[in-house]
Amino acid sequence: MILPWPASLLCLLLGYVGVNPTLQADVERPAVRQIPLRSHSLSSPFLDSDMQSRYFEFGDDTIVRADQYIRLTSDRQAQSGWLFSRMPMTATNWMIEMEFKIHGVGHLHGDGMAIWLTEERAKPGNVFGHADNFNGLGVFIDTYKNSRPGVVFPYVMAMLGNSSVSYDQNHDGKENEMAGCSARGIRGTDAVPKKLRMTYYQDTSLKVELQYKAENEWTECFETEAFKLPQTVYLGFSAHTGELTDNHDIISINSYNLHMRQNTGSRGSDRGSKAKPKPYNPGGDKERGSWRWFFLKIILFGIVVGGGYVGYTMYRASRRGSRF
Repeated sequence: MILPWPASLLCLLLGYVGVNPTLQADVERPAVRQIPLRSHSLSSPFLDSDMQSRYFEFGDDTIVRADQYIRLTSDRQAQSGWLFSRMPMTATNWMIEMEFKIHGVGHLHGDGMAIWLTEERAKPGNVFGHADNFNGLGVFIDTYKNSRPGVVFPYVMAMLGNSSVSYDQNHDGKENEMAGCSARGIRGTDAVPKKLRMTYYQDTSLKVELQYKAENEWTECFETEAFKLPQTVYLGFSAHTGELTDNHDIISINSYNLHMRQNTGSRGSDRGSKAKPKPYNPGGDKERGSWRWFFLKIILFGIVVGGGYVGYTMYRASRRGSRF
């Protein structure tokens, strides 16, 4: 059956609405551009031809096996190791994804590892292998419970230091915790790659997600309120063992500069930019989508009315013709 042109046009428009990803995903799809940061990323073989890394430096008990991992500590007592970027992190908004492996023999394990974005660079100490009283952000994967009733370990938490506050060693960082979560199953050598992903927007939040239950399945650990890091920070990783031991391995590091593509400006920018970062307005895309739907409804209404009028006219004409 051949439909009148208004009905045909109506069907085409309805089909367009059903398949057009722009109209369906205006709100769901944030306009984020990820720019790889080569200076803060690392993967096998880790070292250059001269057995050095162009962008990272490592020390203490850290060893590098070019085809497998960077081992911050071996499964031995009283070890400490670190890995730090040579260049500061220049991105205002960023995402860092680390694949790692924490494993060892025996029934008790410790102490854990940390990710740093601090003014201090390559300063060994007693906080998961890094110096205490740091200025910046530390995210800790604590694998041994000292004294924290009611909390399941391993435990992942964030601390914001200001050069004067010490890490609460006696209570596993309880007094310093911004946010955290239990992550039972994050250590071990099962088939699921262990990953931690940090996404930071200076104007909104820090989100930490974990992959350890199933591959490509991310579990949100926590999301904090907005906070600002020091003007100059270095990306680092460290680990420590005491009487309890573990292998703390880094498999890969991937870092990205995040830019929000908006008509009013980018959410992500370099620290050296003169433009002040603006908070992301999640209602902007929704508002634009609402206007599109509004105009589309007007068009559809007009087509329906026009189609009804044409149908009525054709009906009257056919009735008039039947009289003769």
